[in-house]
Amino acid sequence: MGDEMLDRLRSSIRTVPDFPIEGIMFRDITPLLGEPGLLSEVTQRLVEDIARLGWEPDLIIGPEARGFIFGPLLADRLGCGFVPVRKPGKLPSSTRRVEYSLEYGSNVLEMHEDAIQPGQEVLIIDDLLATGGTISACVRLCEEAGAKVLGALFLIELVGLGAREAISPIQAHALLEYPA
Repeated sequence: MGDEMLDRLRSSIRTVPDFPIEGIMFRDITPLLGEPGLLSEVTQRLVEDIARLGWEPDLIIGPEARGFIFGPLLADRLGCGFVPVRKPGKLPSSTRRVEYSLEYGSNVLEMHEDAIQPGQEVLIIDDLLATGGTISACVRLCEEAGAKVLGALFLIELVGLGAREAISPIQAHALLEYPA
């Protein structure tokens, strides 16, 4: 049996060779954002998958920039809060900070120190799981704040880069898989 929503999602993702550097097959989600109704369908599918996985988060954590697209929509549907994780210097109050590696360089992420209360359960959402660097950094920020990370959600997983092993024991759930 086919899955019409996943077929629409897959057909709306554009592959851009050699972006941002040579050898990278960039999976561009921009077209899905312009397709009426698809973002809502993706959000609803994630809500259903979260229920099936038995996750009941207090907060959704979304790293800049594409986690900002999906995170607030998901948090609204789940009736929980959203916490943005940003690049350095973008948050106006005291922050926690972590440096991490990604598939084509390194970066730093920050989160407000008071964004998570000890004992809260969180889910992390981003558009893409590649090497796991961004998600590992988010996990560190959340755990340093005393949160329990239930899992991580993605639209796309690039298979073969070892990301699931890199973020273990955090469980990952992706709607689509592509070869790296």
